[in-house]
Amino acid sequence: MSTGKSPVKFFAGRESKYIAEKIAQKFGSELGKSTVTVFSDGEFQPSFEETVRGCKVFIIQSTFPPVENLMELLLMADAAKRASAHEVIAVVPYFGWARQDRKDKPRVSIGAKLVADMLNASGVDRIMTMDLHADQIQGFFNMHVDHIYASTIFVPYVKSLNLTDMVVAAPDMGGTKRANAYSRFLGTEMAVCYKLRKQANVIEHITVIGEIENKNVIIVDDMIDTAGTICLASEMMMNKGAKSIRVVATHPVFSGKAYERINNSVITEVIVSDSIPLKQQSPKIKVITIADLFADIINKVYNYQSISSNFIV
Repeated sequence: MSTGKSPVKFFAGRESKYIAEKIAQKFGSELGKSTVTVFSDGEFQPSFEETVRGCKVFIIQSTFPPVENLMELLLMADAAKRASAHEVIAVVPYFGWARQDRKDKPRVSIGAKLVADMLNASGVDRIMTMDLHADQIQGFFNMHVDHIYASTIFVPYVKSLNLTDMVVAAPDMGGTKRANAYSRFLGTEMAVCYKLRKQANVIEHITVIGEIENKNVIIVDDMIDTAGTICLASEMMMNKGAKSIRVVATHPVFSGKAYERINNSVITEVIVSDSIPLKQQSPKIKVITIADLFADIINKVYNYQSISSNFIV
């Protein structure tokens, strides 16, 4: 894919090599050599074991917990910039802290904005990420943002199931835009769940708005954390006469008892991307890789081509 422009080099954080290797391979390249020195007190220092001078450096690292994943990305970006890289592009399939996108109560930080500022300060010139928790987070960055939508890979898969009497459901009011996009491309009706929270990660009550009786329901969301919301919503929908429940969610955070809840739920299938590696396997979880999509978009960005044709939104 060489075009005589600045050479391209791919590097990965330690926790994202599984996806970085696939992206680099699909692009027609391979991962560059880098190491991380870990000191006795727990601090660490990434270093590149080959020149990056004058190169477009793509650093692939999702920023899921622990916080060391974010810190490693920042240090790698700083190292690349100090080594005279022509451009530093952070490829962040899952952008952590995105749920902290506003002050929803007094005396709290806006974590998403702070992380965006840190990436900018570290020397990142451009960021590629997927299905941010809130679209407006793009405005937090003082750099180019390529916001990619996983619907590009999920919609064809859902269509391949050949389900009849299908309805797309949003798990909460904030997800109606995403659900509406899926329903348009799948040619279905839409339902919405209204949830009342007692506290973070604890749902008190869910009301379903829309017709779901005798329907194959597809719940769509940007992520699954504890799986409490989707499992409760799925149970309520089945009690209201739904034929089956499937969940499409880009980022498999899967914290706490998420796997146990999913395995014991009425959900037929949970469809996720590999933006975050699974901690364990489940017969109910289907993983679709995003490597081809990211490799294609990286190629188009490198060759100054439009990427809008890659979007189903």
